[in-house]
Amino acid sequence: MSLIVTGTIGIDTVHTPTASAERVLGGSCSYFSAAASFFGPVRMVAAVGGDWPDAHRDVLRSFANICTEGLEVRPASRTFAWGGRYHENMNHRETLFTELGVLEEPPPKVPAKYRDSRYVFLGNTHPAVQLDLLRQLPERSLAVADTMDLWINVARGELLALLREIDGLVLNDAEAELFTETRNPVSAARKILALGPRFVVVKKGEHGAILVHRDGVAAVPAFPAEAHQVVDPTGAGDSFAGGMMGHLASAGRSDLPAIQSALAWGTVVASFTIESHGLERLRGLGRSDVAARMEEFRRIASVGER
Repeated sequence: MSLIVTGTIGIDTVHTPTASAERVLGGSCSYFSAAASFFGPVRMVAAVGGDWPDAHRDVLRSFANICTEGLEVRPASRTFAWGGRYHENMNHRETLFTELGVLEEPPPKVPAKYRDSRYVFLGNTHPAVQLDLLRQLPERSLAVADTMDLWINVARGELLALLREIDGLVLNDAEAELFTETRNPVSAARKILALGPRFVVVKKGEHGAILVHRDGVAAVPAFPAEAHQVVDPTGAGDSFAGGMMGHLASAGRSDLPAIQSALAWGTVVASFTIESHGLERLRGLGRSDVAARMEEFRRIASVGER
């Protein structure tokens, strides 16, 4: 089934307590697409500037299932760039700089050949932009969006309009609490369901994720990583979403059991992402590597027999 993602492509500079990486490929669209590519083809819609390095293009091309025909290169513009520093507890980071570049310009259009896409993921950006992109995809059967605290605070009306037209929302527990003024993530997600979506995925970082669906509730733990394995958490959430949507598109289903299984696959792919800066760890993987870690995850997460 056809899967499309819209979002950002960025040039990231990341500092962690153990290492630094300068001007690596980043952005929600990049991480999502790389993760989804293990499950099948993924179509990318994004924009970059004339300063986008050729090496970054080569990274995307190294993933056989990523189609970049929807990637606009704007020679007179600058690529979105972000710099951040993680603390010893890598759940916390500070932003050092943000250069919006092409994000200050009109968003890219969905190419005509992509408009038959059935599975849609709207990466984190202004909800009005997400809604405009969504309406360019009339044959969609499943549409899921990501959001963040900024849009909850400054674009609540547009976010509410978006929720009426999507099937699923992905956000973290702090964002769910902010949006609903409800601390319990399950209760918060139920309030969001009342606004339109069929399901909500609440990410809880190293504590896994909770799925609240109109048909029930499910939970998936995080893959347990040792401290020396966590090189850079950047992109983990986008990789999680890419694995989730990639699995759903390949399965052709979006019922509660299928989404719960998809969350596990997303968790497994994200566990590789954090082992390197940028997409380097994912570049070195095959589907068999992902499947092997999934078997390990199943063993770890088993609750035993009755």
